[in-house]
Amino acid sequence: MSDAKIKICGLTRLEDIEAANALLPDYIGFVFWERSKRNVSKEQAKELKSRLDSRIKAVGVFVDAEIDFIADLVSCGIIDVAQLHGSEDEDYISQLRGRIGGAEIIKAFNINKIESFDEAEKSSADHIMIDSGKGSGIAFDWSKLERLKRPYFLAGGLSAENISEVLASIKPFAVDVSSGVETDGFKDRAKMKRFVESVRS
Repeated sequence: MSDAKIKICGLTRLEDIEAANALLPDYIGFVFWERSKRNVSKEQAKELKSRLDSRIKAVGVFVDAEIDFIADLVSCGIIDVAQLHGSEDEDYISQLRGRIGGAEIIKAFNINKIESFDEAEKSSADHIMIDSGKGSGIAFDWSKLERLKRPYFLAGGLSAENISEVLASIKPFAVDVSSGVETDGFKDRAKMKRFVESVRS
């Protein structure tokens, strides 16, 4: 049995929230990036969060967003965690931390763009994520992560079909799935269930 935490990202509908509440992943994600097909507005996210089981942390996913915007979502109780997927540097993270109190920060690093894990290892974010691009859903050579000493979220190309194999070879702190639990661009309750059960078994 894996003790990896589970994040299901890109929830956009009330039925997605209902499915998550039944499965109780550790995190769900709301995407606040206009170029994403999973983008939600503040109003949409507020409604969805109001229906979310309080045991599940809501993560806001951002790409070079205005710090004021993220701070507003935290102060309104719409998100509990900020996940950064752009070119946010240490100065940005420091400024953001000063605005969001105790809310956690996840900084994502693209495995295809970093030459070494040094930057990720030294990041002042509470957590780091290793993925293959902004919600690309593309898998990569996970064995590279054996060299990474710091706990990490793993994203990119995960699904119920491959997660057991992944967790047999590496031990991420958490696994993050989005397109891998979708059918025709929308979250699929049955696929979400299979993914969660595959991780927990």
